[in-house]
Amino acid sequence: MHDDRTLVEARLRRVLDERIRPAVYPESVPLRVAVWHAPGEPVPVEEGLAAEPEPIEVGTRWGAPWGTSWFRVTGTVPEAWAGRSVEALLDLGFDENMPGFQCEGLVYRPDGTPVKGLNPRNQWVRVGAPVAGGEEVVLHIEAASNPVILDYHPFLPTRLGDKDTAGHEPQYTLTRMDLAVFDETVWQLVMDLEVLGELMAELPVDAARRYDVLRAVERALDAVDLQDVNGTADRARAELTGVLSAPAVPSAHRISAVGHAHIDSAWLWPLRETVRKVARTTSNMTALIEDEPEFVFAMSQAQQWAWVKEHRPEVWARVKKAVAEGRFVPAGGMWVESDTNMPGSEAMARQFVHGKRFFLDEFGIENEEAWLPDTFGFAAGLPQIIRAAGSKWLLTQKISWSQTNRFPHHTFQWEGIDGTRIFTHFPPVDTYNCSMKGSELAHAARNFKDKGRARHSLAPTGWGDGGGGTTREMVAKAARLRDLEGSATVVWETPRAFFEKAEAEYPEPPVWVGELYLELHRATLTSQAGTKQGNRRSEHLLREAELWAATAAVRTGLPYPYEELDRIWKTVLLHQFHDILPGSSIAWVHREARATYERIAAELNDIIGAAQRALAGDGERDLVFNSAPHTRAAVAAGAAAVPAVTGHTRLAPRGNGGFVLDNGLLRIGIDPRGLVVSAYDITADRETIAPGRAANLLQLHPDFPNMWDAWDVDAFYRNTVTDLTGADEVSAAEDGMSVRIVRSFGASRVTQVLTLPPGERRLVIDTEADWHETEKFLKLAFPLDLHAERYASETQFGHVFRPTHANTSWEAAKFEACNHRFVHLEEPGWGVAVVNDSTYGHDVTRTVRTDGDRGTTTTVRVSLLRAPRFPDPETDQGIHRFRHALVPGASIADAVREGWRINLPERHLTGAHEVAPLVSVDNDSVVITAVKLADDGSGDVVVRFHEAHGGRARATLTAGFEVADITVTDLLERPGGDIEPPVRDGERMTVRLRPFELVTLRLRRA
Repeated sequence: MHDDRTLVEARLRRVLDERIRPAVYPESVPLRVAVWHAPGEPVPVEEGLAAEPEPIEVGTRWGAPWGTSWFRVTGTVPEAWAGRSVEALLDLGFDENMPGFQCEGLVYRPDGTPVKGLNPRNQWVRVGAPVAGGEEVVLHIEAASNPVILDYHPFLPTRLGDKDTAGHEPQYTLTRMDLAVFDETVWQLVMDLEVLGELMAELPVDAARRYDVLRAVERALDAVDLQDVNGTADRARAELTGVLSAPAVPSAHRISAVGHAHIDSAWLWPLRETVRKVARTTSNMTALIEDEPEFVFAMSQAQQWAWVKEHRPEVWARVKKAVAEGRFVPAGGMWVESDTNMPGSEAMARQFVHGKRFFLDEFGIENEEAWLPDTFGFAAGLPQIIRAAGSKWLLTQKISWSQTNRFPHHTFQWEGIDGTRIFTHFPPVDTYNCSMKGSELAHAARNFKDKGRARHSLAPTGWGDGGGGTTREMVAKAARLRDLEGSATVVWETPRAFFEKAEAEYPEPPVWVGELYLELHRATLTSQAGTKQGNRRSEHLLREAELWAATAAVRTGLPYPYEELDRIWKTVLLHQFHDILPGSSIAWVHREARATYERIAAELNDIIGAAQRALAGDGERDLVFNSAPHTRAAVAAGAAAVPAVTGHTRLAPRGNGGFVLDNGLLRIGIDPRGLVVSAYDITADRETIAPGRAANLLQLHPDFPNMWDAWDVDAFYRNTVTDLTGADEVSAAEDGMSVRIVRSFGASRVTQVLTLPPGERRLVIDTEADWHETEKFLKLAFPLDLHAERYASETQFGHVFRPTHANTSWEAAKFEACNHRFVHLEEPGWGVAVVNDSTYGHDVTRTVRTDGDRGTTTTVRVSLLRAPRFPDPETDQGIHRFRHALVPGASIADAVREGWRINLPERHLTGAHEVAPLVSVDNDSVVITAVKLADDGSGDVVVRFHEAHGGRARATLTAGFEVADITVTDLLERPGGDIEPPVRDGERMTVRLRPFELVTLRLRRA
C-alpha cells in the first residue's frame, strides 16, 4: 500500500501540474499593451491615467528599480466566448517568490476606480461571468518595479536597497497580457485535488481514512480525459464527493481562520511604497469580500488605515463599506505593529492611544486585542499597558522562531511586572502567512500544546510581509475544510470571536511571568544606531514639549500645539515599527528616518523654546529649566535661578601614568591607556572596578551570524575578542574635570571624554565613534567588583530582573538583552548603575576570579555599534555620539533618577520669572512620565505616573493650579481604572500605588 500511495501522489502532482491546472484557462487571446514610465516618484492616480503611453510588447524588459510604470491594456472579448466566464491574465514578470517581494501592480478602470492588486499569486482580473461577447476591455495598471532584495541568496550585500544607489537597469520582463476563458469547474477540481492530496500526505500511514482518500483521488484521476480535461472535470469531481463530505470527528482541533495580510510598514521597501502596498492589498480584500460571503479579513496598524484614507479615497470608500458589514475588521488597536522592547514607557502607551482612537473615531470600534504577530519579543511592562488601554487579549506568532527553547504554551495568561495578566494566544500553525495547506493545518493540530484543556487556535490566513492577503484559492480550501474527516475544522471568524471562544473554553490557563524573550534577532537592539538615537531623543523631546506647552498654556494662555504634537507623535510611533526601530530595513528607510528625526527635533525644540520663553518672560536672570521627573539643581519640573556650583573636581596626574579625578565623593583612576582602573566610592569606602580589570574598555568582536545579518548576533561571536587598549592620546581637558582619550583601530577612530562633575556620584563617558568597520560588533565593558545573581534592566513603567548566570538553557539564551535608560546591580546595601542616553543592547556576565581573590566579577557590557551588510551594506558607517555614566554606590532609586537625568539635560534661558511645577510629587519612587493637556481640547491637565522602584508607595501630587475635579482614566483619557481613588485636599492628591502600578489622572481646571 505504501507503494500505491507513493505512485498516486506522484501521479497527482504531474496530472495537476501538466494537465488540469493549465486547463483552468483553456482559451486565450492577447491584449494590446502600452506603457508610460513615471519620471521620478509615484504620481497621483489621475496623472497616471491621463499620461500618454507608448506601445510595448510582451517579452520586453521594463522597470528600473523603485520605478513606477503605468500600463494600459486593451482588447475585445471574442463573440464566440459569449456565456462564459472571462478574466484578464496580467503577468508583469512575476517569479515564484512570495507576493510582496518583487514587482506589484494595482489595476484601475478608466474612471479611476480601483479593481484589485496584482502579485505572483493573484494575476487575474474578472472581466465578466458570463460575458455577452464583444465587450471592450480597458484596464490601467499602476506597476511598481520594486527590486528583489531578499532573493535565493538573501544575505548578499546589495545596492538595490536605496533608489540613490540602485541604478536604472530594467528589472522585469513583461510576461503575459491576455484575455482568457476561466473554467470554474476545472478550477474547483484543482481545489478538490489539492485539499485531498495535502490531507492524504498528513494522515497516518495505516489510517483507513488515508486509504479512502487515496482511492477516491485515484478514481478521479482515472475519470479525467487528459485530452479533454474541460469536458471531463465534472465526472472527476463526482468521484470525490464522498470523501469531501465525510464530517470531521467531534474531537477535531478547531481553527478560526481570519483573513490576513501582514504588511511591514517598511522593510525591504520604503514607507512610500508601503502606502501603495496597503492600497493594493485592501483592494484585493474588499473584492474578495464581495465574492465570498463567509470570508472575514482583519487588518491591524491604524497608520496603514490612515494611509488608505489619505492617499486612496476611492479604496477607502470600499473599505468603510466592508467594515460596516463586519467583514473587514480593524485589529490590534495600535498605531503600528511596533517593536515592544525599545519604545519608552510613554511611547508604548501612545501606540495604543493613537491606534485605538483612530478606530474609535472612524468606525466606533473598540479593539480589545493587541495584534503583534511579527514583533521580536515582548517587554514585561506590556501587559499593564494593554490593560490600561482598555484591551485584554494579545496575539503573537514570532515566539515560534526561538532557536533554543520551545515555548511551553499556545494559550496562556501573560503576567507583567506589576502583576497584570493578559489572555494571550500564540497560534500553533507557526506562521502569520497561513495559506490553508494541509501541512499547515495538520501542524497546528499536532503542535497545539494545550490539548485536553483547549481545542481552539487561530490561523492568520493570507500572503504577508509585503502584503497580498488572502486568495480565492485559500477561501476555497477553507470551505472544503469546514468539516472534513481527518482534518482540523476551519471557520472564518473575527479575532474577537476567536478570543471569546478560546477564553470561555479555557478559564484557568497556565501563567507565564515576565518578558516574552525571542531567542533570535538579538542584534536588532543595536543595528542602525542613528535610528535608535533618533527614537530615544524624540521620545524625550516630546515629553519636554508637552510639559512646557501645557505649563505655558495654563500659566500664560499660550495656545497648546495640539495638531503639531499629534502629528509628531504619530511620526515617532510609525518609526517604532518592528523593522524600522530594530534596524532591519533597507538603507533608504534608515536614511529617511535619520532626516525625519532631525526635522522632528527642530520642530520640538521650537515648541519647547516658545513655551519656555513665554514662561520665563523678558529679563536678565539666568534660569535653568528641569524637565526630568526628579528634583535637580533645586528645581522640580520647573525653572529657577541657576544655583551656585557646590564642590569641585580635582584633576591630578596618577603615579604610574594617567590621571586621577576626585570630587570628594568618587575618586576615578585612569591609566595611561585611558582605561578606568579604579572608581572608588569614598563615602562607602568601596572599590567599583574588579581587581586587575579595567572599565571603559572598548571590545571588538567579529560579527557574522549564521543568518539574518542586521537581525542576529549568535553566541559564538564571543569566542573572539580584541580589547582596544591602544591609545593615540590620553590628555587632561582644559575644564579641569575631564580626560580625553583617542583610539584608532582598523579604519575607525573613537574619541572619549571622561568627566567627573563636582558634587555628583557619576562618571560621565562621552563617546564619539567615527565607525568604518565591516561585520564587527563594538562593546563598552565595565567589569565590576560585585556579586549579584540578578540585575535590573529598565523597561516600560518599571524594570525587569534578569539572571547574571546561565544555569538553564532559558537563561543562557538571553546573552543579549534590552534595557532602556539603566541597568542596575547590587549587593545588599551597595550597588552600581550604568546609564545611557541612546543605547539598548547589552550583556551581563558573572565570573569567579582565579588570581587568588575569591571574589566575583560581574561585567556589564553596553552594545555600541555593529556593521552588518544586509539589507543595508553601509549600516552604521560614519560618526556616532553616545553618552553613558557609571554610578557607583547607586540604589535602584539612583539608577532611575540618573537614567532620566542623562536623557533630559537641563536647559538654560535668560528671563524674568522662575516657574513653579505644573504638577509635582513628593515621593521619588513615583515617576511622572507625562504632563499634557487632554487630547480632546478641553483644557484639562492629564498626568501619567507610575511606581518606579518596585515597591508600594504613598505619594502626594500637587497641582500648581486650581483643580475643580479629578478623574482616574485609562490611557485614552476616558474614565476608568481600578486604582484606589486619590484622596483630595484642595490641589493636593494622595495616592497609594502597588509595585510598578501605572496611573493616569485627568485634572479639570476650575
